[in-house]
Amino acid sequence: MLDIKFIRENLDLVKTSIRNRNLELDIDGLIRLDNSRRKILIELEGLAAEKNKANDEISALLKAKKDAKDKIVSMKETALKIDELKAKLKEINIELDKSLAIIPNTPSSLVPVGDASAQRIVRSWGELPKFNTFDSSCQRQDSLSINPSTSLKIDFKPANHIELSQRLDIIDFGRATKITGSNFILYKGWGAKLERALINFMLDLHTKKHGYTEIFPPFLVNRASMIGTGQLPKLEEDMYCLKDDDLFLIPTAEVPVTNIFRDEILNEEDLPIYYTAYTACFRREAGSYGKDTKGLTRVHQFNKVEMVKFVRPEDSYVELERLVKDAEDVLQLLGLPYRVIMLPTGDLSFAASLCYDLEAYASGADKWLEVSSCSNFEGFQARRANIRLRRKDTKKIDYVHTLNGSGVALARTMIAILENYQQKDGSVVIPEVLRPYLGGEERISAGRI
Repeated sequence: MLDIKFIRENLDLVKTSIRNRNLELDIDGLIRLDNSRRKILIELEGLAAEKNKANDEISALLKAKKDAKDKIVSMKETALKIDELKAKLKEINIELDKSLAIIPNTPSSLVPVGDASAQRIVRSWGELPKFNTFDSSCQRQDSLSINPSTSLKIDFKPANHIELSQRLDIIDFGRATKITGSNFILYKGWGAKLERALINFMLDLHTKKHGYTEIFPPFLVNRASMIGTGQLPKLEEDMYCLKDDDLFLIPTAEVPVTNIFRDEILNEEDLPIYYTAYTACFRREAGSYGKDTKGLTRVHQFNKVEMVKFVRPEDSYVELERLVKDAEDVLQLLGLPYRVIMLPTGDLSFAASLCYDLEAYASGADKWLEVSSCSNFEGFQARRANIRLRRKDTKKIDYVHTLNGSGVALARTMIAILENYQQKDGSVVIPEVLRPYLGGEERISAGRI
């Protein structure tokens, strides 16, 4: 949440930010509302002074055994005015809070201005996979590598993950639809094992190498938690809500993990704090009409390992770069070609000041798929959730900066693994880093349980 004082003092910046996000919000109306609030506060201050003065005068009159009736009547009238203004102030504060809750964060000056066409490719890693067998002059007839040498020739067309999962009998989309509905997943056999291996691999990597503490949070959160991280009120239609309890299925572990410190003050010397968590994630995808929703591309429930940071404001952009590197480490160890993209203002999430997307290449679909978003929210979430820090030397209270990133999301990562590691015989090679989690197995083949 942006502070109203910040908005007043940086009105042009806030208006430009909203315009660059392709939004229309009545900022001038917000300022008028705040002007009314400020005017009432001044009136209340004056009336409170009058009431105090009248109290003193009445006490003096009564002490002198003089008639204080007129003063008492006047004081009661003043008290009535105070009550009326307080009621009006309460109404204005409610409207002001509602208005402030829908104003997005201001993008960093580093963020490119524009729609999706303005996105900036920061870097890329890996070679796009080739699907080959060795020439007859070579000793081996197939390869476990997704980056074969130039002596190999392409001789089969890669299948997409839907075809592969059907051939290998590792994902049953039809029965998932029967059980729940469209765009849900039923992993089975090696599909379920591979999913579990990916989760364990990522949690081990982030805790053992990257220094995160593992968290296993609730998958349901209350409304205050959703407001704190910025999903509400803007994205309520995209959330699954238990209306009888006013609880929400989490869209990402970012929500419960960030809210661990809601309404708390952290000591500066305890920062930075790094948390990582596996959770299932639930999204209605209410705005997905017309988008590719086949297979694992856009589903209502998926697994994800999340990274969340609480840091000092002066460190947050350095910490963001480290966060992105931690997510990249996952993809590099899995051997998945990817690119890092800085999102433009038109694609930036409501709460983010700057966001990098990591997109893995999937050969069967011949597409780049978003598998991670890494964002710096600066103090925006912390102000909404009231997460503060106490400076070590000055004891001054400030807002922490929060960051989060997918480390990484599994549905689309599964697509990339299946499509990039597929072989001519229909099998799928298991990335080497995952084999210790799968009993040393090297590939998934049809007919194997």
